[in-house]
Amino acid sequence: MLDIRQLQYFVTVAEEEHVGRAAERLHISQSPLSRQIAQLEEKLGLTLFERSQQRIRLTRDGRTFLAETQAFLTHAQRLEGLAKRLGRGDEGGLCVGYIENAMHAGVLPAGLRTLRAARPNVHVALYSLHSSEQLEGLRQRSLDIALVCDPPPADDPDLEGAQVLSDPMILAIPEAHPLAKLKTLKPDDLAGQEFIVVRHHETGDHHHNFVAACVRSGFTPNIKMEASEPTTALGLVAAGLGIALVQQGLRHQAPPGVVLRELPWFTYRAALWAAWHRINLRPLVATFRETLLQLAATER
Repeated sequence: MLDIRQLQYFVTVAEEEHVGRAAERLHISQSPLSRQIAQLEEKLGLTLFERSQQRIRLTRDGRTFLAETQAFLTHAQRLEGLAKRLGRGDEGGLCVGYIENAMHAGVLPAGLRTLRAARPNVHVALYSLHSSEQLEGLRQRSLDIALVCDPPPADDPDLEGAQVLSDPMILAIPEAHPLAKLKTLKPDDLAGQEFIVVRHHETGDHHHNFVAACVRSGFTPNIKMEASEPTTALGLVAAGLGIALVQQGLRHQAPPGVVLRELPWFTYRAALWAAWHRINLRPLVATFRETLLQLAATER
């Protein structure tokens, strides 16, 4: 295996065509430098220099070897720089899984915007997956960060998580609906109304918890339609097919024909969690995780 230090010595001697000047430039003595060059030639089985009392010059083979050595050392410097940037988390790839709510609520776009501003050379791959698929992706190391509707179990040996969103719900009403004329709504106003609900595809618990929160608040939703995504529910509301409770983060995505009302007395929240593997092998993953947690803290 070639010694990079010997190669660097060789290039310096070749550039100076004088062992003494090369030794001064390298801040070493002339005799050790001469020995290093001789050892390199012996290792290669190749005469690199023609030597005389006045000067030292490259042989034809030495000139060929010099060009390749310079290219090799340039690549080695680039490789070292890349390793340092990867070590700082300034460069590399990041695989992020997410559920649609992470995009709708702005958590993922805000995190990526912050990351891109600080580390523009990072490549990010996004994967829209169910929460269970994301958690398995973390275990298999095919994902670095997961944005899921529920955290990993507290006793999970591999994964950790932290909540990054707790979004209040707002009521979406067709603009021609009688409730749209009311500035303040009470639970009794929602009794008997036809609801469009977002049926969570992750687990049945979310739907049950939502209905239970409605009952605790003083009304039972009369569910007439179910949508797979909150934006779909908003489109159905705009079509006058019913009212819907959606997370507040979707306020700016409501289409024309939809009136939004806050319900301070409704306690249900749309939660979002970030999850990651307990063993963090890459600084970039820690950087993005901290970015998400800091953004969540500023929203509280």
